[in-house]
Amino acid sequence: MFTQLHRKSLTTALALLLCGVAGTSAARDVRPALDMGTANTAQTVNVTLVLNLHHQEALENYVYRTVTPGDPAYHKFLSTAEFARQYGATDDEIAQVQAFLKHNGIATTEVTANHLAIKTRGTISQFNNAFQTTIRDYQSSEGSHFHRPSREPVLPSALAGTVVMAAGLSTEAKYVSHHMHSSLASPQLTKLAPMANGLLTNKAATNGTATGVPGQYTVGDVANFYNINPLYNAGVTGKGSTIGIVTLADFYPADAYSYWNMIGLVTKPNRITQMHVDGGGVISGAAGSGETSLDVEQSGGLAPFADVLVYDAPNTDAGFLDAFNAAVSDNRADTISVSWGNPEVFYYNSLLTGGDFTGELRSFHQMFLEAAAQGQSMFAATGDSGAYDTVRALGHQLFNAPLTVDAPASDPFITAAGGTTTPFTFQFAGGPVASITEEGVWGWDYLQTYLDKVRPGRYDLFSVGGGGGVSIFWREPFYQQFTRGIKRTETNQSLIAQNPSLVFPGNTQTTPLTLLTLPGNFRGRNVPDVSLNADPETGYIVVSTADGGVGSGSGGTSFVAPQLNGISALLTESSGHRVGFWNPQIYFLQNAFGYGPWSAFNDIRAGDNWFYHGVRGYDPGAGIGTLNVTNLALFLGSGF
Repeated sequence: MFTQLHRKSLTTALALLLCGVAGTSAARDVRPALDMGTANTAQTVNVTLVLNLHHQEALENYVYRTVTPGDPAYHKFLSTAEFARQYGATDDEIAQVQAFLKHNGIATTEVTANHLAIKTRGTISQFNNAFQTTIRDYQSSEGSHFHRPSREPVLPSALAGTVVMAAGLSTEAKYVSHHMHSSLASPQLTKLAPMANGLLTNKAATNGTATGVPGQYTVGDVANFYNINPLYNAGVTGKGSTIGIVTLADFYPADAYSYWNMIGLVTKPNRITQMHVDGGGVISGAAGSGETSLDVEQSGGLAPFADVLVYDAPNTDAGFLDAFNAAVSDNRADTISVSWGNPEVFYYNSLLTGGDFTGELRSFHQMFLEAAAQGQSMFAATGDSGAYDTVRALGHQLFNAPLTVDAPASDPFITAAGGTTTPFTFQFAGGPVASITEEGVWGWDYLQTYLDKVRPGRYDLFSVGGGGGVSIFWREPFYQQFTRGIKRTETNQSLIAQNPSLVFPGNTQTTPLTLLTLPGNFRGRNVPDVSLNADPETGYIVVSTADGGVGSGSGGTSFVAPQLNGISALLTESSGHRVGFWNPQIYFLQNAFGYGPWSAFNDIRAGDNWFYHGVRGYDPGAGIGTLNVTNLALFLGSGF
């Protein structure tokens, strides 16, 4: 699969633009990896075979029943053993797969408790033979080395209905964290003040850990914005709840304790447990350790007495799947978040990707279904490229910018976390004072418009903003079918290489080449579901040793996912049980009760993510809106 390792901050991008390099959007080098020859066939590798679950439609129906008040299955969540027995692969199917592996000299190292995966170990030669492929070594255009199959693996026909995919034949890093920095981190920018407006009026002093300063917000400010403080005043702090973080980089736990201490937050001591999956991820700024730090800081800061389990794994397809599988199969976390992803279109077969990887989407889906059946709430960041998810990886010069969404947030059985901009006032380079006067969908086109007037032609911020749009893979789920504002995919959308000769070695074509045509008018799953403040310009403080210590001006939907995770831990305590799958519950509440002072939601009617505008009701910019957490707790505690 195409490597989307883009970690260059927009601060760096802006520095380049100030030097006269315009129109790059800070996209990574998109040239295909260099084939370095056949991989060492004696090398030992670990591969996970994902197994098909049974009775998927019945399982989906059961999940809905567990969060439907009055249903006999309401809050009757399954244990991992019950899930395995009712929906996992059978013992006979597992034995059949193990016999195939043994025949090829491949060892089984673990059958996961949920019966959804078999973890194996063997040599590259053995896996080449077993899956009729050739694993080769590659060097990415960024200099990293990895191996992957030169052609798609082939399963024997007898196992085609049992095995979804083999993960781990490739060690290519695939996923990016949805963590952004302020684009205008420069002395020329003055952020004058937060705006006193609506929900945000005079709330900076109500939580002792809040700063009230845009770009230096803390979890205390989040509590102020979204009415969490009444829960704290009632003694709700996440006691008895367990937060799970799925991530692809290791981190220093001391970062989180330092952050909480720095802002004056009292927390449960010794609350973080690290679960290194497949050996764990790498610790470095480039690898994304700052993402893991902020995930723990934000989720654990909003629920200061919840325990925190951190499942970190290598940044590979097997690592990501195994981390999810561990978090779900362990069934210790009441609520789980992830802030990593990839454009959904990168899972489709094209000249850019080199294969069909939609089996990964189906594999994620199975694990999310299990989590929902077990009552584990799950949240995923929708990305930071607005309505055009490929731009962060590809830019919009060598490739066009089709309307696309991010996975795994696009899965219908995970709650997709979008982003907003909270009110603030700013001034740049002697230009006029400007203001965002009400909370709106996050999209940096408001900055682009301002900068085009102050310094015409100097900046290219397209398409930075909160991810949102319509899936081309997952159909519209039941809970969105009665929601005002749900969209279908737009027509005439394709992923196009503008000049293939500049991207693909050996390709001499200089006219646009269509790589993938997206389905139009498709009734797909809409994202996000809900949103919170994510704009780096109204962003947050982070402590990350791997990134140099304390930083400000951080944002992205990667803050929103763990914030929802922490909020869910509070709701677990306040309700006395797991909340379960959020989406059917929150869409019902929005449809039934709408907006207003007693609503669980704040309607977002301003801003846009470069395509979808904040309008009354649902929109693929902010979803059904932001949260009034105390009101949401009252609804959930009452059984509606």
